[in-house]
Amino acid sequence: MRISELSKLTGASIRSLRYYEAKGLIATQREENGYRVFNQMAVERVKTIQFYLSLGFTTEQIESFLNCVMKNQESMCDDLLPLYTEKLEEIEQQMKMLQLLQANLKDRIAYIEQQRLQGLPVGLPAK
Repeated sequence: MRISELSKLTGASIRSLRYYEAKGLIATQREENGYRVFNQMAVERVKTIQFYLSLGFTTEQIESFLNCVMKNQESMCDDLLPLYTEKLEEIEQQMKMLQLLQANLKDRIAYIEQQRLQGLPVGLPAK
């Protein structure tokens, strides 16, 4: 199949497919006219790549385990569990940071609302 058909079947943009090819994540052959031709297995590979991208993995990380997960179940891929654990820790850190930002914004909103109720000018709090 040509790249446009692969794009339609997977929902991945042609640009993304070219990028995956350049990164070695999907294989292609060339016709005599230079057009890329993908086999049916490319559909499954692209969907698998999209799944791992949706979990927050980079294409470099995906490249390190893609062949294993395409041939085996995840539990058979030794490199995957440490990556999952690391990604989860990263997400938990991001959540803590977002909670801190949320608390700071709530404090600022409460401060501004209090100042307005008192008819006072709103400014930055004294340090």
